[in-house]
Amino acid sequence: MNRAAAAEGRAAAGLVLPPLPDDLRRQEAHAPVLDGEPLLAILARERQALDRANARQGRTVEFYDDLTSRYGTRR
Repeated sequence: MNRAAAAEGRAAAGLVLPPLPDDLRRQEAHAPVLDGEPLLAILARERQALDRANARQGRTVEFYDDLTSRYGTRR
């Protein structure tokens, strides 16, 4: 009975998770297309934007993995 009460207490207490870093909520914009600009320059900027977005996704995965290692596994 004590074990059941302890489990119920833990469930009722909930879990306070750390806040998601603001950087991980940001969306990456496409590179601007300017009239008369060479296509290779636009493509290079677009690839840089994709690199930033992929790096952000990697940080998101690290953040989530850290949470699951500290607070338990996914359900």
